[in-house]
Amino acid sequence: MTTMATTESRWTGGLSPFGMSWQKLMMWWFIVTDALLFAGFLGGYGFSRLGSANWPAPSKVFSMPFLTVMTFVLISSSATMACAVAAAKARDRAAVARFTALTLLGGVIFLSMQAWEWAHFIGDGGRPAGNPWGDARFGSYFFLVTGFHGTHVLLGVVILLIVALRARKDRYTDNGVEVAGLYWHFVDLVWVFIFGCFYLI
Repeated sequence: MTTMATTESRWTGGLSPFGMSWQKLMMWWFIVTDALLFAGFLGGYGFSRLGSANWPAPSKVFSMPFLTVMTFVLISSSATMACAVAAAKARDRAAVARFTALTLLGGVIFLSMQAWEWAHFIGDGGRPAGNPWGDARFGSYFFLVTGFHGTHVLLGVVILLIVALRARKDRYTDNGVEVAGLYWHFVDLVWVFIFGCFYLI
């Protein structure tokens, strides 16, 4: 009977649905739905690529060492975000502010590198409607997938800035830092799939 009552209380909502805060629950819903959207983009990309006779080889268009550094920067920022979440749970305000700022720096560096990549791609003739390397859809998918992900990173940078400022004033909550961390880990994980599917394969 106790188990039934607990299950029922979780389904009926309240302050802690499914044993977690509303903020965390909504973030998980966002992550699931957004992951499906990215999966659709990458699935469409894969379908178009397999059906094309002249799809450009990414290694001949992009600098793979540069992209590897971009990926390393973003993955490293995920580690500092994990440290920020752990510090928040330990109520270490200074560490929360420090690790969140380091994560923020990683996001800014990644965005700067992505801006350079876009400038290089456009400078070489890449456009949404065509490119000098092959199938015209290649440019469309490049701008769609990397642009959509870059927008997520930009939003994450804004969120991290707010968290860092709140931590400096000791106005943060461990739940708020953890929710921000969930979002940032999701953005990092998505980039791993983009890097593997769009640039490596």
